[in-house]
Amino acid sequence: MSARVLLVEDEAHIVRALRPALDAEGYHVADVSTGAGALEALAGDGFDVILLDLGLPDMDGKDVIRRVREWSEAPILVLSARHLEDEKIAALDLGADDYVNKPFAAGELLARLRAALRGRDRRFATQSRFSAGGLTIDFSTRRVWIEDEPVHLTPREYDLARALARHAGRVVTHRQIAAAVWGGEEAVDAQSIRVLVGQLRQKIERNPARPRIILTEQGLGYRMIEPPPGG
Repeated sequence: MSARVLLVEDEAHIVRALRPALDAEGYHVADVSTGAGALEALAGDGFDVILLDLGLPDMDGKDVIRRVREWSEAPILVLSARHLEDEKIAALDLGADDYVNKPFAAGELLARLRAALRGRDRRFATQSRFSAGGLTIDFSTRRVWIEDEPVHLTPREYDLARALARHAGRVVTHRQIAAAVWGGEEAVDAQSIRVLVGQLRQKIERNPARPRIILTEQGLGYRMIEPPPGG
């Protein structure tokens, strides 16, 4: 069954450009131009993924994310002309799955959309194992391998690897990492997180100076590579 996409965008030329591309991929698309319209549409119908502009005429897109996340886990892909890191971080912290800066190429958007849907499928599947880029994590036993060789991780290194793997393909912000690893009960600065990421990379990357498994999203956080389709 084709995924249902809700496009929340008030710029008519973007809607006109995106609709044919989404239709060609077999998606069922509905579009609205306001935050209120988005909330009404989401309350009435089940959508598989939401493409959301942050600059809406009636409310900030971040408020839409906050409201949607009160009751829905549908992936949210932010479309934004706002290039400030604080805006991206706020949207991701509120529960957006990814973001694409305007102007964007349709191919990039479709690739990010497919990744968001794969992430949704993984979240709803009760998978006990992650495998990508030579890294394997067994969540049930907390054991880790790289290229089939066992790797010993400290508790915090494992918690970091687990948090990134559970959201593979998505940006995990510094705040989200702090909550997953330190429990959110103590102040954790970005440098402490960078040190921990560096320690984990030393153990799982072939070349830690050129990481291929844990990718840095400058100023935002980190993203773990996705498993191959069907993996």
